[in-house]
Amino acid sequence: MSDRYIVAVEISSSKIIASIGTSTVEGRLDVIAIEQESCVDAVRHGIIQNLEETSVKLQRLLLRLEQTAQISPKKIKGVVVGLSGRSLRSLPTEVVRHLAEDTEIDTEIIESLKASAMRTVVEGPLEVVDAVPRIYKVGKTETYSPKGMIGNRIEATFDLVVCRQELRRNINRTLPDKLGIRIEGFVVTALASAYLILTPDEKRLGCMLVDMGAETTTVTIYKDGCLRYFATLPMGGRNITRDITSLHVLEERAEEIKLQSGKAIVSESSNLNLSGIKISDVNKLVVARSEEIVANIVEQMEYAGLHESKLPGGIVCIGGASRLSEMMELLRRQSNLPVRRGELPRYVAINDAKAAKLEYIQVVSVMYAGTTLSDKECVEDPVVEEAPKPTTQTVPPHEHEREPEREPEKENKRRGGLFRSFTRRMSELFRNPADDDSDLIDE
Repeated sequence: MSDRYIVAVEISSSKIIASIGTSTVEGRLDVIAIEQESCVDAVRHGIIQNLEETSVKLQRLLLRLEQTAQISPKKIKGVVVGLSGRSLRSLPTEVVRHLAEDTEIDTEIIESLKASAMRTVVEGPLEVVDAVPRIYKVGKTETYSPKGMIGNRIEATFDLVVCRQELRRNINRTLPDKLGIRIEGFVVTALASAYLILTPDEKRLGCMLVDMGAETTTVTIYKDGCLRYFATLPMGGRNITRDITSLHVLEERAEEIKLQSGKAIVSESSNLNLSGIKISDVNKLVVARSEEIVANIVEQMEYAGLHESKLPGGIVCIGGASRLSEMMELLRRQSNLPVRRGELPRYVAINDAKAAKLEYIQVVSVMYAGTTLSDKECVEDPVVEEAPKPTTQTVPPHEHEREPEREPEKENKRRGGLFRSFTRRMSELFRNPADDDSDLIDE
């Protein structure tokens, strides 16, 4: 088996990121290139609002990936797409199946339980995109690994991951319909990130993964090695930026000020100003909104039914908004839990030098998850068409230039008459005038 190319696309609240890499047979992922486009107006809360503008941006991203030295002249034909956005959350459900006496639980039975969970009807304009098993019960025995057990009844608790129907529908209307790019599979970005970032020990002990984006913050909580809670909060780093615009600056400038001078924790009052804006005024706004975001994150533990003492694995942070000065420290103080920044494992290598300036963990997580979704290649060699062989062809004259065809017999008579006329004229021309009196002399 040879290495396989994987292409991933992550459509978030403020940007679209595309990445290409190779998956090795040893399980290693080598990321070759990462490209990014801003999409603040075309996409809102993870849902595509403008199909045309988004398709143009996606086309530019994929073209830049194709132009990478290691990829050219290959063409991208398929992608794995990450699902994220405000509508994503989890709903618990239970599925029961009755079996014959002394039935051994096998993979087929376990998969049938998940298929039944995926068919669960949910309220409103939502659809089920994944079903994550929490725990199984065979007879009266609870287990996380039911395969091989014997019983006549199996029950499973699943966390259904749901989202608004237009999330996937608009992606399909953009990639396959407008660009002709196959979708090899959909991946829930938060779950893919947790799989790649969190360690098995952290999941068993109990931990929380927090992805702080521009317009949303995603919280996933794990306990006993399984997903226990998943929610998306409608707030993120852009809320802080918009608060700063109240100081009479444009949003682009407000973002720069936030990154340069903003702090999530109250600091000593300063009389310094930045281009006429007081730093103290900026920090008041940043602190107030940061505290609101963190308070909502911490509150998710209560919604999940888990006290902080049940999450000794702590909190792991990813996402651009988590890079705000003092934000992780504020989260540590409010949650009373250890907080660390999420990092990619060693079996994932980033070979793109500009990736350091991007928030790439999410798209790389989607790419890694895509290695198990399909065995199809995402890129293909260009089709070389053979040039047609040159042919010799006599171009007929125009109709008005064509000589009329003549019958052979008439043509011969015409030529004979012309010859006799020519001979007679030549004889007359060279005849001696004295020849006219020859008959008289003979007489």
